[in-house]
Amino acid sequence: MRKKVWIGVLFCIVLCCAALCLFIGGRDTPERQPFRELKASDIAAAEVRLSPPDVTVPVTDLERLAELLRAVEIGQRDNSWREYAGQAVVFTLTMTDGTTRTVVAFSPFAILDGVGYRAEYDPCEALNRFANELLEPGQ
Repeated sequence: MRKKVWIGVLFCIVLCCAALCLFIGGRDTPERQPFRELKASDIAAAEVRLSPPDVTVPVTDLERLAELLRAVEIGQRDNSWREYAGQAVVFTLTMTDGTTRTVVAFSPFAILDGVGYRAEYDPCEALNRFANELLEPGQ
């Protein structure tokens, strides 16, 4: 009887340790919506580089940009974006506090300040469309 009790206790301890490891291991990713409180007034200036066609254009509609960034939802870290091909749009934000942030929309990934994450498709695609709309016809 004592052996069964000890096996049960040991099982509970192992289960608790596993749950704790999973909890701690999942904490290396920032919140799912890293820009959820971003306001246009937080951005001093912004530009976007579209690659291809390797063109950089200024972003003048900071309100729309902030709205699109607030919708970005990320998951766990994932560097496999380096193995994908397609158009990447790189937003460079100069914040009013003097810091610079880079946000790359590369569906189904979002790369925030050089760190890649799996991301929800629709918000990334909306950022991509917004960037392409900034190009003047003929470019």
